[in-house]
Amino acid sequence: SFDSWHGISSLHGFDNFYGVGNFDGSFFHQPTIVEQTEVVYRSIDIKIIQQKLVVLQEIAKRVITELICEVETQAIVFEQFSASFASFRNDLFRSSGTPVGYDSAIASHFGDLFDADGTLTTTDLGFIGSDIGKRLVVPSGSNWDDELS
Repeated sequence: SFDSWHGISSLHGFDNFYGVGNFDGSFFHQPTIVEQTEVVYRSIDIKIIQQKLVVLQEIAKRVITELICEVETQAIVFEQFSASFASFRNDLFRSSGTPVGYDSAIASHFGDLFDADGTLTTTDLGFIGSDIGKRLVVPSGSNWDDELS
């Protein structure tokens, strides 16, 4: 448990997000498919995809460095963030049994991260870790082969 670990006040309530003993959220990964989005996969310059992912990476760094003061808490939250990608990696490799997709309800909060002046908001977005996957959107298309792709 990291809840108030070593008396660090910024870690108070840490375990309330994913739960005690569920550091990366992998224990309750029970997605509910709400939509099958038909997508025609096309070739996009990989650089464009890499740019978008790096922007998200830098936003994550900004959230950690601007909203968390204690180095220990920064490190723990970063490790939790990093570890949570393991579930998605297993989905991508088709080894988890979970369809590859994203939670549309969680993703819809992207615009809630910043105030109009570009500063990071500090408001509660109204969900916890166990909500992730409850609104799973699974892109599919006629030129996608789950077995071979």
